[in-house]
Amino acid sequence: MSDLPSCPQCSSAFTYEDGDMYICPECSHEWSKNSASNAEETKVIRDSNGNELKDGDTVTVIKDLKLKGSSLVIKVGTKVKNIRLVEGDHDIDCKVDGIGAMKLKSEFVKKI
Repeated sequence: MSDLPSCPQCSSAFTYEDGDMYICPECSHEWSKNSASNAEETKVIRDSNGNELKDGDTVTVIKDLKLKGSSLVIKVGTKVKNIRLVEGDHDIDCKVDGIGAMKLKSEFVKKI
């Protein structure tokens, strides 16, 4: 058996070396050998009260949020189910009932 690490994205065992990089042929993910030896750092996203958020959580909006380019407003107390955490300034990807898909900042929600 090979002593190469499994792919961190798809957990495939068929990784191979290319110079100082590991490559997964199944999902085309590439990562350096240095990052494979260190534990991968994950950014912890927290709500307005400091509770850790995870994919699939249900949150409540704590402030009226005006939508840019629209006259719609997300009211205080609106429940947002099944959130998905993403990288970037707006770190929650979700669907709000009556409005549709959008991105929210974690500082304007609290975990239920």
